[in-house]
Amino acid sequence: MGKYKDGEPVAAFNGKWVSVLHTIVAYAAFLGALFVGVALHYHKIVENEHYGYPQEWFPSVSATIGDRYPERSVFQVFIAMTAGPRFALCALFYILTARPGAALPKFIAGVGIFRTLTCGGWTYITSTDDHDWHDIFMISYLIATIPWTYGCFILSPPNPQAIKWRKIFATSFFATIIPLVYFFIQHKVHKVPGAYTTYAFFEWSLVLLDVAFDAVTFFDFSGFEIVVKDIRGVSRGSAKQVADRIAEKEKNRELAELYTGGFSWPAAFDAAADVYNGFVFWSMLTSLGLCVWYFPLWHMGISGYEVLVMSTVSPFFLGIRSVRNLVIRNLRITHLLALAGVAAWNVKSPEYRLFTVGFGVSMSCLSWAATFYAERSQPHRLEARISAFSLGLILSSIAKFAFWTNNPIWPIMHAPNGGWNKTGLVLGLLAVVRSTRYTPSSTADIPAAGPQKGSAPLAGLGLAGLFFAMHSLLSDSSTMILWVWEGYPVRGPLSVPHGAWTLAAMGAGLAFGLFQPNFARSWTLYGIGSVGAAVLTSYKNWFGYYGALTVAFYVMAAAPVLISSAARHSPALTFGLGFLIYNILVLAHVWVVAYAFVPGGPLMREHTDWVMTATMICLGCGVFSATSSASGTSIPSSKKAKSPAARKSRAYYLYILLALQGLGASIAYLRFPSYDYTPYHAPDKVVTAGIWTIHFSLDNDMWSSERRVRDLIKEMELDVVGVLESDLQRIIMGNRDTTQFIAEDLGMYVDFGPGPNKHTWGAALLSKFPIVNSTHHLLPSPVGELAPAIHATLDMYGELVDVFVFHSGQEEDAEDRRLQTEYLSNLMGSSSRPSILLSYLVTKPHEGNYNTYVSQTSGMRDVDPSDWDRWCEYILYKGLRRVGYARVSRSTITDTELQTAKFVVGQPEGSDHIVPEDQVPYGLRYPTMFRGAGVRDHRYHVFDEPRYYA
Repeated sequence: MGKYKDGEPVAAFNGKWVSVLHTIVAYAAFLGALFVGVALHYHKIVENEHYGYPQEWFPSVSATIGDRYPERSVFQVFIAMTAGPRFALCALFYILTARPGAALPKFIAGVGIFRTLTCGGWTYITSTDDHDWHDIFMISYLIATIPWTYGCFILSPPNPQAIKWRKIFATSFFATIIPLVYFFIQHKVHKVPGAYTTYAFFEWSLVLLDVAFDAVTFFDFSGFEIVVKDIRGVSRGSAKQVADRIAEKEKNRELAELYTGGFSWPAAFDAAADVYNGFVFWSMLTSLGLCVWYFPLWHMGISGYEVLVMSTVSPFFLGIRSVRNLVIRNLRITHLLALAGVAAWNVKSPEYRLFTVGFGVSMSCLSWAATFYAERSQPHRLEARISAFSLGLILSSIAKFAFWTNNPIWPIMHAPNGGWNKTGLVLGLLAVVRSTRYTPSSTADIPAAGPQKGSAPLAGLGLAGLFFAMHSLLSDSSTMILWVWEGYPVRGPLSVPHGAWTLAAMGAGLAFGLFQPNFARSWTLYGIGSVGAAVLTSYKNWFGYYGALTVAFYVMAAAPVLISSAARHSPALTFGLGFLIYNILVLAHVWVVAYAFVPGGPLMREHTDWVMTATMICLGCGVFSATSSASGTSIPSSKKAKSPAARKSRAYYLYILLALQGLGASIAYLRFPSYDYTPYHAPDKVVTAGIWTIHFSLDNDMWSSERRVRDLIKEMELDVVGVLESDLQRIIMGNRDTTQFIAEDLGMYVDFGPGPNKHTWGAALLSKFPIVNSTHHLLPSPVGELAPAIHATLDMYGELVDVFVFHSGQEEDAEDRRLQTEYLSNLMGSSSRPSILLSYLVTKPHEGNYNTYVSQTSGMRDVDPSDWDRWCEYILYKGLRRVGYARVSRSTITDTELQTAKFVVGQPEGSDHIVPEDQVPYGLRYPTMFRGAGVRDHRYHVFDEPRYYA
C-alpha cells in the first residue's frame, strides 16, 4: 500500500466510486433477475391470480425476485454485494454532513443503516418463507425511505447538480406511488386485465428511482478521497447546507431551524406524553356517546341516561375564579381524575360504567380547557398543547384504523374482545405525570399579549363547530369514505387502504395550520373548506371523497387558530359554550335518523345537510372572532410562535406527526384485503346464507360484540350473511364499522349498504362469493323510519345469483310497511336470476304483507312455510334448491336470533318435504356443535335441530 509522504496518501481513490459501485451492483441485482426471469420463466412470472399471458405481459418486481431459481439467487448474490458500498455510502454521507451539535445527520445516518438492514430482511425472507416478516421488513424499508429522502435533501451540500437531481428523483418517486396504488387496486379489487402489468411498470420505476436518488451522491463524494482525506474541507460544516440557505431567507427561517441544533430526548418524551394525553381525551369523548347509546337502544326510546352527554360542559365551572385558579394550579390532579374514563372498563354494571365515563369526560374537558387558558400568555406553550390535542385525534383515528374501527382503550372493550385497557391506563398515568411537570401556577391569570379583541361567544361557536367536525367526521378514517360509498363495482375509495389518505389529509392540514396561521384563519381557506363540505354532502364516489379530503385538511388547519383565539377569552364563555353547542349539534346529528323516537324528531328528518351547514356556520363564527383577535394584536400573529424555543418545541410534534403518518400507511398496507376467498363447501356447490340483526354491535352487557358475532358466523359456516342495524358511523355509535373486522377476519367481500348520510339504521352484506354488482335502495317511508335494502348480484360457482338484504319499517307504521312490501316485491320480481332474500319483514307467516312478499309478483318462496314462530326475520328464495334451514339462539349478543338456510346452486327448487339428516350428504349438513345445549349459549332452537328438505 505504501507509506504516507508529507501527509499525502500513496494509494487513494475518489469517493465518487463508492456511489458508482453501489449504483452498478444494485441495478445488477434487479435487472439481472429480470433478464434471467424473462429468459427462463417468462410465462410463469407474468402470471398472477387473475390473468396470465397475453393479458399480463410484464412481471412485477416481487414476481421477478421471488422464489424461482435462478432469478432469486441472482438477485440475492448481487444485493449482498451491494451491502458493502451501501454502508460506505451511509458513512460518507454522514462525514459529509456532520457538524458539532447537529442531531439530524446522526439521525439520517441511522435511518440509512436501518434501511440497509431491512432491505436484507425482505430480500432473504420472501413472502413464501414468512409472509408476516417479509411484510414487516418491506414496510419498514418503505417508511424509512421518507425521512432518508427528506433528510438527504435538507442536508445536501451546495452542489446545484446534486440538488437538482435529488429534487427530480424524489418528486418522481413519491409521485409514482399514486398511480402504483391505483393500478394495484384496479388489479386486486376490480380484476382489470392488464392492470397488473401497468402496476409492474410503476413498481419497477420506484426501484430505479430509489437507487437513482442515492446515485446522486456521486456529485457530493467527488470531493472525497479515500483513506480518508477531505481535500475540500466540506466535512466539518464549513460549507452551507440547503437548510442554511433556506434560513437566509427570513420567511423560511422557521422551517430551517427545526432541523438545526441538538436533539433532546427529554423534550421528545414530553411531546409524546402530551400527545398521548390528547389521545386519551379523544378516546374518552368518543366513548361517551357510545355508552349513552346503550340505554335508549335497549329501552327503545328515551331512557333518561341521555343527560350524561352534558358531561362535556364542565368548563362552565371555570367562570368561577376560585374554581379556575384551583383547577389551573392542580392540573396534574384533574388530568389524573380524568383517567377514570379509561379505567371504566373495570366497572361491570353498564349504568355505573356510564357514570364513570361521564365523570372522566367531565374532568378531561375541564382540564384541557384550563390548560389552554392557562397557557394563553406563552404562545409557544399554547401551540404545543394545541398540537398535542390535535395529534391526539389523529392518533385516536389511527388506533381505530388498526383495530377495525374500535378504540382499544374504550370502556366497551376488554381483554376478551381485543381491548388494551390496562396498557392504555398505565400509559395514561405515565403521560400525565410526565406532561404536567411544568404547569402554570402563579401565572394562571396573566392575559395574552395585545389588546383583547374578538368575541368570546363567537369564539365559543367556532369551538363547537370545530369539535363537532373533528368528532363526527374525523374520529374514524372510514366515516367520510362510507358517506360516498355507492356499492359494486367499486367507483370510489375503500375504507382500506384509502383511510390512510384521510389521515394524511388531517396531518397535512394540521402542519399547514401551524406554519401558515394567517391563511388558516382567512376567509379564503374557510370558503375552500365550505366548498369541500358541500361536495362531500352532495356527491358520491371519488368526487365526493375529494370534498372529504378538503374538509379533513381545513378542519385540522383551523384547529390551532380557533383554539388559540378562544384561549384569549374567558374559558366559561368559549369552551363551556363551545361544548354546549357541540352537544346540540350531536343531538341534531342523531335526530336526522332517530326522528321516529324523539320529541320533535320529524323537524330534523333526513337533514344531514342542515347539520353540515350549521357546523360550517359555527366554524365561520370562530373565523370571524379569530381574524378580529389577530387584527388587534401589535405583533403579527404569524410571528408569535417564532421564538427559538417555539421552533424547537414544534419540531418534536412534527416528528410525531411524521411517525403517525408512517404508522397509518403501514396499517393500510397490512390490512389490504387479499380477495382470494373460498366458500366453506365449494365441492358441493353449497351456499349457506343467514340473516342477523346485530343491534349495533353492543351486547346485553355493553361490550363490543364483533368477535362474538364473528365466532358464530364462522362456526355456522355462513357463506353469505345479511346483517341489519349495522350502521355505526355516528357519534352515538362510536363511528364504527363492524363489517370491516368480520369481513377481514373471515375472508369475505362486504357491501356496507346505504351510507351514514342516507339516514337508516343500516343493512350490510357479507359474502364469500364475489359481488359483481350492488345497488342500494331507500324504500318508501312517508311516516316512519327509512327502510334500507341492498340488491346484489353474486357470482356463485360461476352462476349469477341475486341476493336482497332488507330491513322493513316499524310495526306502528302500517302504510309504510305496505308501500315497502310492494316496492321490494316488484324489485325481486324484476330479476329472472336465482334469488335469495335475507330480511326483517315485521309480519306473521301467511298473513298480511307476507302474502305479497311470497307471491307471483315476487316469484319468491318461503324457506319453511311451516315455521309459524316468526315475526321479524325471514329468508325467501327462488331458482335454487333449498336443502336446509336452522335457527340459532343469540346468547347475550343481541336481541334477535340468527336464521340460516342452505341452498345448492344449479339445481331445481325441490319440495317442502322434510327428510331425516342421515339422508342428507355430509357436505350439506349443519354443524353438530349447536345441538342440545350447544356452545356459549348458542344452540339450535324452535325445532331443536336443523331441518332438511328433499
